[in-house]
Amino acid sequence: MNRLKDATSPYLLQHADNPVDWFPWGEAAFEEARRRDVPILLSVGYAACHWCHVMAHESFEDPETAELMNARFVNVKVDREERPDVDAVYMEATQALTGQGGWPMTVFMTPDGHPFYCGTYFPRGRFQGLLNAVSGAWGNQREKLVEQGQQIVEALGEQGVQHGPGPTEATLAQAVQVLGRSFDEQYGGFGTAPKFPPSMALEFLLRQGDPGRMAARTLEAMARGGIYDQLGGGFARYSVDEKWIVPHFEKMLYDNAQLARVYAHWWRRDGAPLARRVALETCDWMLRELGTAEGGLASALDADSEGVEGRFYVWTPEQLAEVLGEEDAARAAHAFKVTREGTFEHGSSTLQLEGDLPEDLRYRLLEARASRVRPARDDKVVAAWNGLAMAALAECGALFDRPDLVEAAERIAALIEELHVVDGRLLRTSRDGVAGANAGVLEDYADVAEGLLALHAVTGRPEYVRRAGVLLDAVLAHFGDGRGGFYDTADDAEALFRRPKDPTDNVTPGGQSGAAGALLTYAALTGSQEHRAAALAALGVVAPLAKHARFVGWGLAVASAALHGPLEIAIVGSLEDPETRALHRTALMSTSPGAVVTVGRGDEIPLLAGREPVDGRPAAYVCRDFACRMPVTTPAELSAELALG
Repeated sequence: MNRLKDATSPYLLQHADNPVDWFPWGEAAFEEARRRDVPILLSVGYAACHWCHVMAHESFEDPETAELMNARFVNVKVDREERPDVDAVYMEATQALTGQGGWPMTVFMTPDGHPFYCGTYFPRGRFQGLLNAVSGAWGNQREKLVEQGQQIVEALGEQGVQHGPGPTEATLAQAVQVLGRSFDEQYGGFGTAPKFPPSMALEFLLRQGDPGRMAARTLEAMARGGIYDQLGGGFARYSVDEKWIVPHFEKMLYDNAQLARVYAHWWRRDGAPLARRVALETCDWMLRELGTAEGGLASALDADSEGVEGRFYVWTPEQLAEVLGEEDAARAAHAFKVTREGTFEHGSSTLQLEGDLPEDLRYRLLEARASRVRPARDDKVVAAWNGLAMAALAECGALFDRPDLVEAAERIAALIEELHVVDGRLLRTSRDGVAGANAGVLEDYADVAEGLLALHAVTGRPEYVRRAGVLLDAVLAHFGDGRGGFYDTADDAEALFRRPKDPTDNVTPGGQSGAAGALLTYAALTGSQEHRAAALAALGVVAPLAKHARFVGWGLAVASAALHGPLEIAIVGSLEDPETRALHRTALMSTSPGAVVTVGRGDEIPLLAGREPVDGRPAAYVCRDFACRMPVTTPAELSAELALG
């Protein structure tokens, strides 16, 4: 029976025609498992996942394998991007049982949802053997499997990072040292292959002044490597090698949103032309490749085209010559490091950048590449990731004088308000202008609030602060754990075998650190001690995790802002006035960690209330906790004030 045909998830729709009798996640699947007295086989993945496609082709499209699955299990398919809560609790079990995780995730569990055997990708022959073995054990050793599932649930329930005292300057110094020990001096980044773009750790290092130039070295290496699309812009998900040469080619919105913002912040600190170019190209790529008709941004581009990973992106010397002619092909091969041996597979090469970008060759190759079969797109809109993009587009638009990017950020804000917000609560996804049924999780609330507050800093529009406040009040009302931390799901969300609560940052800011950052900024704009206290309490996990600094990068970045105030900059005046705009731009160029900016007149934003122009001229007030220094009226004076910290 085809139960996935009405799904809003492109990933589930990819499996709608499988011979497997898939159920979507829901009570119907558990009821069927209890009725048939069989285990549940849970398969979790996402639309752009290469190995998910491989397992689908090998096993889920194979009639023999499907027959085994249908006869002996109730089979449930989940899009991890639609249900990060389901993914989180079962990935925790998978990692606990196997020591590793990844997608596709394959979990066998009781009809009560208790996992008893977990894994990731299985080749077809091994998977068929596993199906037979698990089914046999369910028939002959059921009590042992049920007991094992209960033990896993109990063990996971006892885990957790304890809150400690708030982070101190010593905490941040320790984290810098930890990052330094794993820093790759030769190629940038941290640790060995595979290497993921460490956006949040880099943001933390930039806020700390980039000690050892770890951030600058890594950002330049990534921008010149094969992980970055040298023709069209945008970053792939990770590099399979330590040199950033060969990526896993899927492109995710969340990576590119965070990277556009951190490259803009690198430019703000160092003025590097490469940083400016990459930040803008990444924003342009997001809008061009992921933009939806409704004004949002789609989730991802696949790694494959024509069933082959990377085919859309790689080049051989012969292909260069066919497009450019022999002489220009030689120039391109040198500039982009395309070799006869190839840096990828079958003599093809990813494009890396040697020296300056040859714009003429780039445009000709990009035009030729447009005729290739494009990777598939996962076009669902995820609230959290669009919140991250909102912040990046707003800041890049303001810093680089690109009002079209700010307008794009405002379109995202409008879409989320119109489609994703219902009675002050968030829905996680939408597609083709239709909202999904799944409730937003903590990261959705945190990242959308972060994006709205960034938009306010750029535009001065008070409604963005009001909207962020509604979401953050919902966080305080529905996600708190009673001990200063936050759960990843609301108190009225669907109950799983445990309520997920992950204090670490992964490929996106963890819900807890994301919430802390948005709460801190909101408190700086409004003077709300309740929101500031909640932000500082949420940072109580940072110090215990500082010895694993790569996995709490955003928490450390927020802690840096908290320890510096953060600085509050109120620009009093109209943005239609050139003098106001000059002061506003100076404020946005501040490198004080997490500096909070507002601009306008009136008392709708408490930080602006009671602040007046000086002798009729626009004025800037630099404050901490609403205690302000004397106002200044020129960019030079404001720069001097900001330099004092």
